[in-house]
Amino acid sequence: MDFQNPEKPQGHALSEVWVNMPDFFDPRPAELSAPSVEKLFGDFFSMGEYYYYVLEVATGKLSSIHPSILPMHGLSNYPTHLAEIIELVHPEDLPFVIAAEKMCYDKISAIGREHVMSLKSSYCFRMKTAPGNYELFHHQAIHTASSPEGKILQAVNIHTNIHHITTHNKYVATVSGFGERSDFCQMKFQHERVLPIERCLTKREIELIHLLAKGHSTQEIASALNISRFTVDTHRKNILSKAGCKNATELIKRAFEEGLL
Repeated sequence: MDFQNPEKPQGHALSEVWVNMPDFFDPRPAELSAPSVEKLFGDFFSMGEYYYYVLEVATGKLSSIHPSILPMHGLSNYPTHLAEIIELVHPEDLPFVIAAEKMCYDKISAIGREHVMSLKSSYCFRMKTAPGNYELFHHQAIHTASSPEGKILQAVNIHTNIHHITTHNKYVATVSGFGERSDFCQMKFQHERVLPIERCLTKREIELIHLLAKGHSTQEIASALNISRFTVDTHRKNILSKAGCKNATELIKRAFEEGLL
């Protein structure tokens, strides 16, 4: 397996979870072949409309995307990066998605990292659909490539619309085995996202909130912090995700309520 020269990956809401788990994830892009998705479907649950995509973990790039993603989400073009998928997730469910990723990999670590290729993770969250409303989807992830050190390089994610089955999300993350593994572990998300906002954010993100509260534009914030407009936009998305807020107005309101401003 040949590793490519590192390139700075585009950030997304799950980046921080993965970066903080170096035993699981290799940040170096690698030359990877597409997995045989059809062979994996025996290990997937699907009771509704679904689509799948192959994820290159190091860069967040997508490939082999099932065409149903376009009509299900009302998209004109195929997404190319995981960040575009995450943008479809209901803002109120993002804190759970981030927590679920961490819970799943913590559980896989407890089971044994050497079994990662025979364990899949799953949980539910709301996603924006073609009519413009949010419906409940079931997410499953199977790892399809690893480095010689056993770090995850590639995964196949499948999203199934289960709104016709249930609209109630129990906020449970599941790790289950397939093949020779018979593991089945469920973790309940504790809605303590009421953690003080200051504990969720970096010093730079708090600086950005202060500038937002003062009414500064994206360009003014970029100049004040000596960063690019793109980096400001990425910070804003990450802050909203971490704080569980839908928009800047709600974020500033929470920051005031918690005495951050």
